[in-house]
Amino acid sequence: MKKIAVLLSGCGVFDGTEIHEAVLSLLAITRAGAQYQCFAPDIVQMHVVNHLTGEVSTEETRNVLVESARIARGEVLNASSLQVNDYDALVVPGGFGAAKNLSNFATTRSSCHINPIVENFIRDFANARKPVGFVCISPVMIPQIYGQGVVGTIGNDSGTAKAFNEMGGQHQAVPVDDIVVDEVHKVVSTPAYMLATSILEAHIGIEKLVNKVIEMID
Repeated sequence: MKKIAVLLSGCGVFDGTEIHEAVLSLLAITRAGAQYQCFAPDIVQMHVVNHLTGEVSTEETRNVLVESARIARGEVLNASSLQVNDYDALVVPGGFGAAKNLSNFATTRSSCHINPIVENFIRDFANARKPVGFVCISPVMIPQIYGQGVVGTIGNDSGTAKAFNEMGGQHQAVPVDDIVVDEVHKVVSTPAYMLATSILEAHIGIEKLVNKVIEMID
């Protein structure tokens, strides 16, 4: 049975992993007959957002690994413990955590850096020529990992697409239910909630992405 690593960035769309995207990814992996294992870096979140009011808390800090355990029902491993040979592929759901915790794209755009723990984690899959699926905003990390000419999508947001290209990637605009596949680098991406107006719309693209990632496993 194929085993897929899933990299989380906290719990909650505004400061961590987009929960629907994470759950839909886990469901799609299972429906495809594969197994998943969740991972997250043991780091402090950029900040904590009250998801009811949208306000940033000035008195609270949270840990990405601890928060990710909420989604994983406690079954989450420290990203630093990855043994890449134990896994066939990787899926990275979106949510602002990908742009705030896994990287600093939210504040620096095309000048962004990926957290070193996260960069090593994803790069292990890239170096091993194992397929990786990036969902929603997480594709902004693709050029930093794969270099010049890598193809990906965040949907059709012109500002984010411009930043993707400035970092060396080649952005392709697609609708919410579609995926972009870079066969050379074995990278798949889909817009999900960058465009989705419902959980069903997000589901269609995510399931396509997961199925394609599994199909690309050697």
